[in-house]
Amino acid sequence: MVDRKGHPLAPGSTIGILGGGQLGRMLSQAASRLGFKTHIFCPDPDSPAFQVTNRSTIAAYEDRSALADFAESVDVVTYEFENVPAETAAFLIERVRVDPDPAVLEITQDRFTEKSFIRQQDLRVADFDAVSSLAEIAPSAERLGYPCVLKTRKLGYDGKGQQLIGAPRDIAAAWSAIGGKPSILESFVPFSKEISVIVARAADASMRCFDVTENRHENHILRTSTVPAAISSATAKEALQTGRSIAAALNYVGVLVVELFVTEDRSGEALLVNEIAPRVHNSGHWTEDACHISQFEMHIRAIIGWPLPDPHRHSDVQMTNLLGSEIYDFPRIAAEPTSVVHIYGKLTPRPGRKLGHVNRLTPLKPH
Repeated sequence: MVDRKGHPLAPGSTIGILGGGQLGRMLSQAASRLGFKTHIFCPDPDSPAFQVTNRSTIAAYEDRSALADFAESVDVVTYEFENVPAETAAFLIERVRVDPDPAVLEITQDRFTEKSFIRQQDLRVADFDAVSSLAEIAPSAERLGYPCVLKTRKLGYDGKGQQLIGAPRDIAAAWSAIGGKPSILESFVPFSKEISVIVARAADASMRCFDVTENRHENHILRTSTVPAAISSATAKEALQTGRSIAAALNYVGVLVVELFVTEDRSGEALLVNEIAPRVHNSGHWTEDACHISQFEMHIRAIIGWPLPDPHRHSDVQMTNLLGSEIYDFPRIAAEPTSVVHIYGKLTPRPGRKLGHVNRLTPLKPH
C-alpha cells in the first residue's frame, strides 16, 4: 500500500473506487492505462463503471461484510462522489488506505461547515446563515437582503436542494420545497461568470493546476466548460492560488475542484468561492483531450504516489454535456472534424441526465 512517505504503488496493484457512475468509469479507464486493476463498489447493478473494471461489488454502502471483503481486495480506496456515507469511510480507513482522507468529507458534505471552513482561510464567500426552522429564515433574510438563496446543508447537486427567495412571501414555499431540512440561507451573488479550478495534490504536498475553466449552466446543470476562460490574467492567477490554498489547508491527496463566482464592477473583477468538490469533476472533462494528461490520470497518480507532471494544454477546448435524448445525435457530433465524443454507457436516457460529453478542440496558435 502506498504510504505518506511517497512510496508508489506498482502496476498490477488494485485501486478500489466507491461509486459506479461516469466519474468512476473514467477513473477506472485512467487506472487501466497505467497498468492498474480496479474494483468498483456500488449498490446500483446498472452502474456504467462496471463495464470497464476488473471486479465489481454490488452492495449497499452500509454493508459491512461486503466492505470488509472490498478492503481486503484493494491496495488503496478512492471515491467518485463526495456523499459517501461517513460510516462507510470510517469503516474502510481502519482497514486500507483511503484518499482523499475521509476527514475532508466531514467538511465538504455540509454546506455550512464548508462555507465556514472557506471563510476561515480568509477567502471570500457569499454571506450566509445557518437556518434550521421556518421561523429563522425571515430575520436572516432581512439581514442578508433579498433576493437570497435557501440551500439544504447536505445532499445538494445540480441545483437540487436550492430555492431562490425573492421576497418575504416566498419563504414558506421555499422551506416546503426543500423539505424543511437543516439549511443555509445565502446572499444572492450577481456574478458575471462561473469558473472552476482543478487542483491535483500529492502526499508529498506537491501540486499541479489545470487552466481555469469557464462554466455555463442551464437549469442548474453544467452545459459547457470552456478553456481558456474569458477572465483577466490577474483573476486567473488569484483563482489558481485559491485552489492551491484550499488543497493545502485540507492536506488533500487527489484531484480537488473549487468552483468560484466572478463578479464585476468599476474596480474590475473579484472572486467568491462557491463550492468545493473533493473529487474529479464534470468541469474537468475537457482535460481528457486538450491536455497530455487528464484530471482522471492526475487523480490516480496522486493516490498511488506517482509523480504529478505539469498538465500542459495543447488545445483550446469547449466541453458540452450530452443530456437525455441528445445522446442519439452522436452520429452527427462524431462526424465533426474537431470533436471527441465520450459516451458513458448508461442505459436509460432521461431529461437532464448526463449520458456523455463532447470536447470540441481548437489547436493553439504557435507563438
